[in-house]
Amino acid sequence: MSAIRLLVLGAVRQHGRAHGYQVRNDLEYWGAHEWSNAKPGSIYHALKQMAKQGLLHAHEIAPSTVGGPPRTEYEITEAGSEEYVRLLREALTSYDQRTDVKSAAIGFIVDLPRAEAVALLKERIRRIEEWRGVVTQDYAPEQGPEQLGHIGEIMNLWVHTADAEAEWTRGLIARIEGGAYTFAGEGEPFVGVLTEGRENPYATGERHPEDDR
Repeated sequence: MSAIRLLVLGAVRQHGRAHGYQVRNDLEYWGAHEWSNAKPGSIYHALKQMAKQGLLHAHEIAPSTVGGPPRTEYEITEAGSEEYVRLLREALTSYDQRTDVKSAAIGFIVDLPRAEAVALLKERIRRIEEWRGVVTQDYAPEQGPEQLGHIGEIMNLWVHTADAEAEWTRGLIARIEGGAYTFAGEGEPFVGVLTEGRENPYATGERHPEDDR
């Protein structure tokens, strides 16, 4: 799956209503431009595409009194909310070694009820172990990678990555079950968006044609 749809839908949802530059600013604030394909062009493209698909509603805002082009603000629709939750659940349970997908999922995990988040993470562990089992049908970790020549190092990497992912996920489950973080329905959520006018210390400084819209 593509992380950009999940990231953009989640960012708009957190604001309630946001223009493209706000979404870009938030994703840069989260460092998403470093670990995903959330670059300016892909962000604006995703906003427009999802508006066409009915996942976002585009509001044309009048130009400011100081001039400049009209600005488009986006608001997530009911269909967009359903797609957002579907993508979040898929990203949490799928064993995908891509950093952008799993990072996006963890960034939005508190939008789910605590019990559901735990259940999805346990399913993630089951799938990791299932995937590891497929790899070890042809590769015996106890014999070392040399058994398959240097290509064995690839499977060795896969197995070590799977083991580390499973261990980390078990730790996350333990923290969540121990009461860490505020999940949906438990009170005031964590605010991870930049308020209007707040400077983004992680902004790239690169301009994009859509930044003023």
